[in-house]
Amino acid sequence: MSQKSQTAGLDVQIAEEDLLRADLYAMLARLLAGPPDTATLESASKLGGDGSDLGQGVAALAKVAASAAPSGVEREYNTLFIGLGRGELLPYASYYLTGFLNEKPLARLRGHMAQLGIERNPDVKEPEDHIATLCEMMAGLIRGAYGDPLSLDDQHAFFNTHLATWAGHFFTDLEAAENSVFYAPVGKIGRAFMEIEIEAFRMDT
Repeated sequence: MSQKSQTAGLDVQIAEEDLLRADLYAMLARLLAGPPDTATLESASKLGGDGSDLGQGVAALAKVAASAAPSGVEREYNTLFIGLGRGELLPYASYYLTGFLNEKPLARLRGHMAQLGIERNPDVKEPEDHIATLCEMMAGLIRGAYGDPLSLDDQHAFFNTHLATWAGHFFTDLEAAENSVFYAPVGKIGRAFMEIEIEAFRMDT
């Protein structure tokens, strides 16, 4: 689901906690863009959690990844997100915010992407307001994949506009979805992470 990156500008020191945030966004993007392969499952199985809500989700993901087969997770992914006509969930900002695809939230995102120098990848067929693409963009904006890393204020503006209003609801739905097994802890991680991001940005304001 990768978007085209521009060459980063001047070297900018990125705080360790922000790199960890970027890593978490990138992990969510990878797991939600398509079914994970064997290497991704193996990597996920080695993750360690803690007693926090987010940490419990990470630990649960590691446990389920350790016993998951790529073919089984692919079937689950297809059932959840593709289906016969449509999947159990539609992971798009436009759908969650308006009830329809390709609506104003997508147009708003495309305008913001143009301002930030993020180009749509022509190989990606999904609309850009897919949750995986938005998570990938957040990772890239933190790391400076599209130029210099964004300031926290600018990260907040992007997050607040394109994720805060709906992503928590999506991850809650994913955690509770009838067909979620591997993806239930992914939903838990995403829900907890969105709550942390909202609170952290609120405190920084």
